[in-house]
Amino acid sequence: QVQLVESGGGLVQAGGSLRLSCAASGRTFPIAMGWFRQAPGKEREFVAAISWTGGRIDYADSVKGRFTISRDNAKNTVYLQMNSLKPEDTAVYYCAARPGGSSYYTALDSYEYDYWGQGTQVTVSS
Repeated sequence: QVQLVESGGGLVQAGGSLRLSCAASGRTFPIAMGWFRQAPGKEREFVAAISWTGGRIDYADSVKGRFTISRDNAKNTVYLQMNSLKPEDTAVYYCAARPGGSSYYTALDSYEYDYWGQGTQVTVSS
């Protein structure tokens, strides 16, 4: 079992920055992690993923160059640094975990993940 708790969401103006954190507990090694988001009336979509070593990272095209995913395995925490935020980034952001996998394994589809956090709201005003 893995428990995930997100934090760091909030209200920010367009062009601003936020950093989301996801603290994991339970079975945390090895574990691939990802961030997804869901806007009102839309399906949940992939944002970023990182392998358990950090050796492989993937991003959705919509956030490349603006968002950075990272992890600190000593703290069992994954981060999502979000810069140059746009109103279309407004959504509930979810952290997800998939135990196992190789050093360079990342999961890009929501069905590949076994555990989810409760979500944190990010609102970007224009």
